[in-house]
Formats: sequence, C-alpha cells, structure tokens
Amino acid sequence: MFINNAWAGVAATPSPTDTLMSLLPLLVVFGLFWFMIIRPQLKRTKEQNKMIAELQKGDEVVTSGGLAGRIVKVGEQFVSIEIASGAQAQVQKSAVQTMLPKGTLKDL
Repeated sequence: MFINNAWAGVAATPSPTDTLMSLLPLLVVFGLFWFMIIRPQLKRTKEQNKMIAELQKGDEVVTSGGLAGRIVKVGEQFVSIEIASGAQAQVQKSAVQTMLPKGTLKDL
C-alpha cells in the first residue's frame, strides 16, 4: 500500500504550569472587569442608598424623571416634593436621583 498505518502515541499529560497558564488570561479579564465595572457600580449604589436614607424635609432634589423641587414630607416609601408654589408631587424615594445644594432652586 501507499499509506502506512498511523498508530496512536502515548497521551501527554498537562503539567500544572500549563493549566495555570491557560487560566491566567481568564483571571486577568475577571480582574479588569472587577476594577473597571463592578466595583465602581457597587460604590455608586452604596452612595445612592445612603443619600435616599438621609432625605429630610427641606432638601432640594431632582428626580429621575427630571422634576426639581423641595421636599415637604418624607414617608416610608414616598416623598412629597413641592415643584412650584402650591403644587406638590408624590414620588417614590428610589426616584430621587440627585440632592442639590441649598438655594439651587432659587437660581432656576
């Protein structure tokens, strides 16, 4: 015949350093994701929750819908925001996005 028979050779066992080197890129990518995406998002969430817990009457806030106003009443889940003279809106605490410095609404 023209073609010789091919016989299977002895299988090579991977060394521990080969296994570590194959996992190294995966570990590096996870580390980059942790420090560039996950960790900053956890920090922002923690700051947002702290700000919502500290809401009190008289604070000037902006909601996620874009309403700017002064808090007139704080409840368990909702806050009342005075958005104009005599006009109040009830919004969920979680909708409050930003707390403004005092006196900001006078400039608007």
